[in-house]
Amino acid sequence: MKINKPATLHWLLYIYATHLLASGTDLRYIQELLGHKSNKTTEIYTHVTEKSISKIKSPFDNLNI
Repeated sequence: MKINKPATLHWLLYIYATHLLASGTDLRYIQELLGHKSNKTTEIYTHVTEKSISKIKSPFDNLNI
């Protein structure tokens, strides 16, 4: 696999934050790890993946009605 773009610190932080979020790490912890004062700044480095959306369980799934 060939990487066509140069790896930058910004790119590595984006990948790091995205993987943490996808593995279930709370956004507030990611914010602290990246040293951001605002969660809005942290949200720039993360995106939602189809895989992470499929892991979301509704609390209603566990009701025995």
